[in-house]
Amino acid sequence: MMRPGFLRLAAIVLVATTAVFYIVSIKREMRSYGDSLRHAYQNNTAWNREAVRRLEQMETHINKLGNRSTRRKPMRTWGEHANSTQKGPFGDLNPGPSCLKSIKMTDHGKGQNNKDPAVKLEKKVVKKLYPNSTLFSKWGEELSEEEQKEAEELFRRYGYNAFLSNKLPLNREIPDTRDERCLERKYPTNLPTISVVLIYLDEALSIIKRAIRSIMDKTPPHLLKEIILVDDHSSNEDLIGKLDAYVSFIHDERPGLVKRVRHKEQMGLTQARISGWKAATGDVVAILDAHIEVHVEWAEPLLARIKEDRTVVLSPVFDRVNFDDLKVIRYISAAHGFDWALWCMYESFRPEWYKLNDEAQPGKSPSIMGILVVDRLFFGEIGVLDGGMKIYGGENVELGIRVWLCGGSIEVVPCSKIAHIERAHKPYLPDLSITMKRNALRVAEVWMDEYKDNVKIAWNLPLKDHGIDIGDVSERKKLRERLKCKPFKWYLDNVYPQLDTWNDLVAYGTLVNDLKKDQCIDQGPAPGSKPILYGCHVFPPQRCYYRTTGQIYVGGIKSHKYNRNRCLVDTGNDDSPSLHECKLAKEKGFHMYWDFKQGQAIRNRETKKCLEIAVGKDSYFHLIIQECSGQHWKIQKVIKDF
Repeated sequence: MMRPGFLRLAAIVLVATTAVFYIVSIKREMRSYGDSLRHAYQNNTAWNREAVRRLEQMETHINKLGNRSTRRKPMRTWGEHANSTQKGPFGDLNPGPSCLKSIKMTDHGKGQNNKDPAVKLEKKVVKKLYPNSTLFSKWGEELSEEEQKEAEELFRRYGYNAFLSNKLPLNREIPDTRDERCLERKYPTNLPTISVVLIYLDEALSIIKRAIRSIMDKTPPHLLKEIILVDDHSSNEDLIGKLDAYVSFIHDERPGLVKRVRHKEQMGLTQARISGWKAATGDVVAILDAHIEVHVEWAEPLLARIKEDRTVVLSPVFDRVNFDDLKVIRYISAAHGFDWALWCMYESFRPEWYKLNDEAQPGKSPSIMGILVVDRLFFGEIGVLDGGMKIYGGENVELGIRVWLCGGSIEVVPCSKIAHIERAHKPYLPDLSITMKRNALRVAEVWMDEYKDNVKIAWNLPLKDHGIDIGDVSERKKLRERLKCKPFKWYLDNVYPQLDTWNDLVAYGTLVNDLKKDQCIDQGPAPGSKPILYGCHVFPPQRCYYRTTGQIYVGGIKSHKYNRNRCLVDTGNDDSPSLHECKLAKEKGFHMYWDFKQGQAIRNRETKKCLEIAVGKDSYFHLIIQECSGQHWKIQKVIKDF
């Protein structure tokens, strides 16, 4: 009769032998399958190497499992497995994060749900090195100190989470955020070909590689003519050797697909886009940022629309990719507009688009943001982009105005979606307003006719002798004449009537009382409704505007008719002035109309009291409403006599 100890030993040997045999068999099958795939790949250059790479990763994982199973550890009984989520005597061969979380083992081989306090796991507390960094406000709880240092350094360099990007698959899945009606649409097979231009300056390598991969995976091969990488003189060494190696890898699959253009000096966004257009050979050119991922079927609706009308310039709808966790956030479809400073912004579509009750339909747009898709030859016919623009800003607004005035149109296509990283900061300049201001003045001089002064007002510049060199615009004015473009008033009346023309504006800038010339009217703490006197700094909170209606705005003026300005009012119940939205002030019966002449009193038309200043109990000057005592005010810049 066999001893119990011998039987136990025999059982252990049998189980261990079965486990090893099981793993060896899997490895043999994987190698056989892998050999067949590699053979297929060698005989078909169109085969995706990604499949082989993943196969090799799986084989490595099996090797690790084999090593793990041969280590000498106490065998667990079936009874112990009954309280876990694993299946079978050997556990889960590929436990996911949820499994690992629920069955973390102690040295005693029991699950975390064991109530014995002696075997509880202690959670390691990691010091937060950058508590004020926006990168770590919602992300990075699990990172070690070294990982935090690396992630923060990359974030400061790129303006997004390059640390996380480097760990994500290049062909990661992103959600399909299109309207359901887009999924039902069918497109012709004989569409124009497309050249995709990716422009960048000091972009993270993994971000560029992911953009390339997404374009290759989600654009039909017969439509994708080429991908053109335009490097505006990056300093990142990864974008030379390592990117070259990746391009070579791509060319094994699709010979000649990727082209490289590298500027010998930094020339700015506009010149980068022009360089990409010059290198393109497809029927249509798509000019994109490099920090994007395209959605499935992104190209077909754009190409189909351009096939219908070669004079239309298109934009896909952008989804936001968070700069910290790189998650894709769905954005609704919207038109692209701008304010009088020419900062771009989202805008409502025309009323007729909403009446269609079909979110899959393209919508007319007053302008276009940085990403655009256009018939390549038509783009050349209308003057491409203004090469006189510097570094950053305004070129997209200039294009939108020019296309509308010179025979084309702008549309946003909701069925085309692109996921776009919104950086926490941009690489071109610390203060983008420097070149933005200069470029905006250039656009105004060429295209805005009698409305060009509105751009100067928006930037709080004098109407004459502003001292900013906008470069030579003679060639752009000749282009406008040659194309027989419409006047800018036509654009305001027919394309962008939401813009407030400011026709009745007579003065703007700081408002100063003669008794205290170093103190300016200021909107005060925001949110709040009490204007104050504050040392003059000329920034937006101190910008005032006087209209012929008698309204005085404090703290800025809005560019659009649907926006609400804040009016200076005498409520009639207090000896201090207040600030309220003009429409609300009118509804409440506040007294919001003032008589004012340069160098004289500011007197309320209804209460007959004046806006003045007086020393308070704290020995500081304050704004008050009182019987007029003859105080005088001056506003910084005068548009016309008032």
